[in-house]
Amino acid sequence: MKSIYIIGALKNRAIPLLANEIEKLGIEAFDSWQSPGPDADVYLKKYERLRGRNHLQAMKGYAALHIFEFDRLHLDRCDAAVLVMPAGKSGHLELGYTIGKGKPGFILFDKEPAKYDIMHLFATDIFYSTTDLLKALRSLRDK
Repeated sequence: MKSIYIIGALKNRAIPLLANEIEKLGIEAFDSWQSPGPDADVYLKKYERLRGRNHLQAMKGYAALHIFEFDRLHLDRCDAAVLVMPAGKSGHLELGYTIGKGKPGFILFDKEPAKYDIMHLFATDIFYSTTDLLKALRSLRDK
């Protein structure tokens, strides 16, 4: 494994720190989608509303399509993905897309979830500590 897409919430400031730890293993960690900041989705909605567009029109607009294509390009080129919890519906869709493409997809919880979601069993593996995730990635690095 040469590269991993880190999936998560825009507001999760732990993602760049995880990316740094993964890159210490010699694995590229893609998290550049987070660079617009934690309120990027809020500003996109405000912008589209100012333009008089509804949700469907916004999703078919250039900004949304550009962001989607950017994310999909990197999901497609990376060898695997890790979903950093807590995360929302978009993150779960991205993980499902990755697994559906036949690539490994992992979930990293920051703590045991309050609500159990059986569909997390689609993941290649589930971790509750960064240390355990990094150990698993290290073993996959040369495969």
